[in-house]
Amino acid sequence: MSEWNTLPAKEIVEKTADSLRENGFEVFVVSGAKEAKETALGLIPEKSEVFVMTSVTVESIGLAEAIDRSGLYESVRGKLGAMDGKTQGRKMRKLGASPDVAIGSVHAVTQSGKLLVASLTGSQLSAYTYGAGTVVFVVSTKKIVPGLDEAWDRLVQHVVPQESVRARTAYGLPESFATYPSKVLILNKEVQPGRVKVILMNEDAGF
Repeated sequence: MSEWNTLPAKEIVEKTADSLRENGFEVFVVSGAKEAKETALGLIPEKSEVFVMTSVTVESIGLAEAIDRSGLYESVRGKLGAMDGKTQGRKMRKLGASPDVAIGSVHAVTQSGKLLVASLTGSQLSAYTYGAGTVVFVVSTKKIVPGLDEAWDRLVQHVVPQESVRARTAYGLPESFATYPSKVLILNKEVQPGRVKVILMNEDAGF
């Protein structure tokens, strides 16, 4: 739907950024994908343990590749890919829950400075809420909405249908898969200064 893909006016972006800061999030407003990628990489110390969560936004701007394939960081995704879920499941869960840095996106941002993110399994949510030392969200400003009601509508009406198609294709899941959000996290505020960083990108990316 076009209403969920429209970049907002500069005044709305600034209002949202100010609200996020008031809620304890560190905010960067950038012009587009290239600057968003550069900003994110500048926030990640080399040789740190970094988990790039599944995110169309992060993949589309080349950030996932820059982290997981550059050799400059310890890629959690790379480590997990080499492990056996049947015999090392507990170790894999612990590794994914508490990386030095978690990279991802969210599905909606309210003008009052709240972040909403959904997940099928919840695998990334523990890192976002507490486990990761630093969280970096790269978010297209098209995801800014007036409030939580609109954030929920955006998730159900716009994000889930597209993510369902992507997941069915990627993982060979049935047609009935993921017609409704499985687990949803709302970050109202962050109490650890500087822990959660939000890069608002004035470019259409992701769902």
